[in-house]
Amino acid sequence: MHTVLRRLPRPRVEDPETATDDALAGLALAERVRGKRIAVTAGSRGIRDIVVVLRGAVTYLRRCGADPIVVAAMGSHGGGTANGQRRVLSHLGITETAVGAPISTDMETVSIGRTPEGLTAYCDRVAASCDGILAVNRMKPHTAFGEPFGSGLMKMLGVGLGKVEGAQQIHRQGPAVLAAAIRAIAQVYLDRGSVIGGVAIVENAHDETAIIEAIPPEALIERELALFATARAFLPRLPVDDLDVLIVDEISKTFSGTGMDTNVIGRWRIAGLPEPAAPRIGRIVALRLSPASGGNAQGIGLADLTTRRLVDAVDLASTYLNTLTSTYVQRGFIPITMPSDREAIAAAFDTLGIADRSSARVMRIPNTLHLERLLASAAAIEGMRGQEGVDIGPATAWAFDADGYLPDLA
Repeated sequence: MHTVLRRLPRPRVEDPETATDDALAGLALAERVRGKRIAVTAGSRGIRDIVVVLRGAVTYLRRCGADPIVVAAMGSHGGGTANGQRRVLSHLGITETAVGAPISTDMETVSIGRTPEGLTAYCDRVAASCDGILAVNRMKPHTAFGEPFGSGLMKMLGVGLGKVEGAQQIHRQGPAVLAAAIRAIAQVYLDRGSVIGGVAIVENAHDETAIIEAIPPEALIERELALFATARAFLPRLPVDDLDVLIVDEISKTFSGTGMDTNVIGRWRIAGLPEPAAPRIGRIVALRLSPASGGNAQGIGLADLTTRRLVDAVDLASTYLNTLTSTYVQRGFIPITMPSDREAIAAAFDTLGIADRSSARVMRIPNTLHLERLLASAAAIEGMRGQEGVDIGPATAWAFDADGYLPDLA
C-alpha cells in the first residue's frame, strides 16, 4: 500500500471566535435582544470550531445585554434522552464552562404551529420559552437527500429542535419529500418570528472553518441555498471512482450523520432510492467505532464487513433509536462480523473472487471526513497519477499486529 498525500483547497478563517462575534455585529441585534433570553442551538456533529463559534455567539449576545442559553438541537441523537444528549455535547467539548453559558438538553417539545401540508412544527420547550432563537450549524451535503440544501440552519430548526417527535415526523415523510418537509417546518419558525438570525459555518476539505456568515432571518433560506453550493464544492471526495475494497478505519456520527458519509462512499442504502452513480465500490470494511460516538453506530449497515471490536462497542439502544427514527433500517443492519481487521479485509478479497490480489484496487482511509492522507494499492493509484495536488509515496507492507489489528492511520 502506498501513502497518498493530497493538497486539498484550504481557504480558512484564522480566528473563528472573533469572526463569529464580528459577523453577528453586522446584524445589529442589540436593540432586539437586550434584556431577552436567547436560545443558541448546538447539534451533534463533529464541527471543528463549534465550541469557539458558540462561545463567540454567546460573547456577542452578552455584550448586547442578552441572556443566552445553549440548547441541544439534535433530534433523537444521544439515545433520545436528556443525559444522552448532554454526553454527546460533552464529547464534542460543548460544556457550560467552554461556551460561557448554561446548557439545556431538555427533551420536552411544544407545538409552535403547522405547515400548509399539516406537519407539526415541534420545538424544544426551553427554546420555545425564550425570546428568540439563534440557529448555529455547519452547511454540508446531507446523507439522505441531495438538493437543494443539506444539513444546515433549516435542518437545525426543522429537525434538531424538534427532538424525537420532530425527527420521527420528518423521516416518516420519506426521502423524496424530506427536504421540502424540513423547509416547510423551518418556515413556520421564521414566520412566527422565533428566529433572530443564523450563524452558518462552511468547512473546507481539511475539516477547517472556511466561512462564517451571520444571516438575518428574512434571508436565511436564500443564503442557505447559496452556501450549500459552496459547501458541496468543498466536500472532500475519494480521488478515484472505482475501487474493489475500501477500508474505513473509524465510523462515527461525529464524522457524518450516518457514521460514514454517503456522499463519499456512494451508498444510500435507502429502499426505493437508486444508489449514486459514483463512486463504485465492491466491498466496504469498517474497522472501529470512534469512542466519541457514545456507542451510536448509525450507518454501520453501509459496510459489508466489520470487526468484532467494532460490534462490541455498539450501544444497540442508541443505534436502533437513531436508525428507526430515520426509517432507513438497512443502515442499522450489522454486517458480516469477523474476529479481526486482517480477517475482515481478507474476507472482502475472498468474496470478490480476486485471484491476483496485486491487481486489486484497494484504499484505506481514517474516516470519511478526513481524506488528506490515505493508503492505496498500486492498482488504485493508477487512477490518481497526474492529479493536481496528489503526492504518492513508496509502497509499505501491511502492519497487522499479533492479534490481526492495524495501527491508526496517522
